Amino acid sequence: MSHIVRFANENDIPFLMKLLKQVDKVHYDGRPDLFELTTKYTEDELKEIMGNEDTPVFVCTDEAGNVLGHGFCVLQRPENTRLLKDHLTLYIDDICVDESARGKNVGRAIYEHILDYARERGCYNVTLNVWNCNPGAMKFYEKLGLEPYKVGMEKIL
Repeated sequence: MSHIVRFANENDIPFLMKLLKQVDKVHYDGRPDLFELTTKYTEDELKEIMGNEDTPVFVCTDEAGNVLGHGFCVLQRPENTRLLKDHLTLYIDDICVDESARGKNVGRAIYEHILDYARERGCYNVTLNVWNCNPGAMKFYEKLGLEPYKVGMEKIL
């Protein structure tokens, strides 16, 4: 199966909303004390995100044009450049592969496209966060060669 990764457009919004619901369900199931059962963005917010060159959104489709997954990204620079070196980073806010397309290298195709995009933009690195309640995602990212660079910790009161 051939995968095509491209910038998302407004015609993709219904599919993006479906995928965002799948992402949220994973997080809600893992941490219902933190997550609401909803979507991260509204349709209007998606239009705004897609219209901003600092927040590229990619979709992966099959040859027929069916959306199989997405990748939301944010170009970032450190806030405190006195302490941190002024590197351009591409933060991966979210990668999701439709439940029906998992195990078919869709996530890998999206990730590799994101890496190419980051290189083209002159980024120093690509970063992302993974919730501890999502071990499948952690294994996926480790398999792609990502390594932890900082760890968030909590104490529930």
